[in-house]
Amino acid sequence: MILPSIKNINVRGKKVLLRVDFNVPVKNGKVEDDFRIKKTLPTINLLKKKGAKIILISHTTKKGGTLRPVAKYLKIKFIPDLKLSNIKNGEVVLLENIRNFNGEESNDSKFAKQLAGLADIYINDAFSESHRKYASIVSISRYLPSYTGLLFENELKNLESVFKPKHPFLLILGGIKFKTKLGVLNKFVAIADKIFIGGALANDFFKIQGKEMGESTIDESVDVRKYLDNKKIILPIDVVFKKNKILDAGSKTIKLLSGLIKQSKFVLWNGPLGDYEKGFSKATFDVAKAIAKSNVKSIIGGGDTVSAIKKSGVSLKKFSFVSTAGGALLEFLAKGTLPGIKALERQ
Repeated sequence: MILPSIKNINVRGKKVLLRVDFNVPVKNGKVEDDFRIKKTLPTINLLKKKGAKIILISHTTKKGGTLRPVAKYLKIKFIPDLKLSNIKNGEVVLLENIRNFNGEESNDSKFAKQLAGLADIYINDAFSESHRKYASIVSISRYLPSYTGLLFENELKNLESVFKPKHPFLLILGGIKFKTKLGVLNKFVAIADKIFIGGALANDFFKIQGKEMGESTIDESVDVRKYLDNKKIILPIDVVFKKNKILDAGSKTIKLLSGLIKQSKFVLWNGPLGDYEKGFSKATFDVAKAIAKSNVKSIIGGGDTVSAIKKSGVSLKKFSFVSTAGGALLEFLAKGTLPGIKALERQ
């Protein structure tokens, strides 16, 4: 898929509205994880070098929330000349939380037009937000020449490769809500050679099989019965059962999955394999280490997945590609496109 690129335009002296995703973890007014920020810096630095007047727009999940901690962090760590107004060529300004405006989430065309009035060019570098039909993602491209940023291009290039993978191809799905992963399972059951389903997702299969569940997490909104006898699908063969719940995969399962990784040429992984935030992290950590030690091409994504791997001590550089996206990753893998992509295709 070829979209209009930032690489091919002259932006000197022009105001560029750059949509980024700086919705990063903040605690006590301080940024805790700058992974997404760092991934966006190449686009910002390229625009600075080209002499653009850069207007950053982002959001925080909480409506009414503020990006002030992010602005402070940017100024200290990466953009010393970050401004609040009156930018010159090569300078950067960060606007306040875009979701504080009613027209954003309703994809209001009047709001999008007002937003477009701030700049000469629009660039989307927020792939991780491009599954949302919001004004700053979709409607704005109707009113400005629109392009992809470097991060957006890199996400698209790497995630498109998943549709034509090297084989054997192992898909690892974990996490809690099966409803969000069902589209990926439906898509890749015909593409992958093996699909390991772990985390709370496996509980939906265990329930159908009549296994002891206790108070384990189950997604009642999905029916996985049609996949129960599919030979591609592999479930945990042992689990850690504590506090009347299934909380992690067991040692035999870890050994099985590590063996599958060694046999594979491509691994796609989304979702932790246990309740790692409460200390049940062995399966997730060991699988991260197994992938890191192998020569397999690997793509991982999802906020919880990346967070868990960081806690494991495994460097993200050990993986072929680490996506900044969560929901957008799952929707793109399931559908092959996103609302933000379709908006740029109109150009």
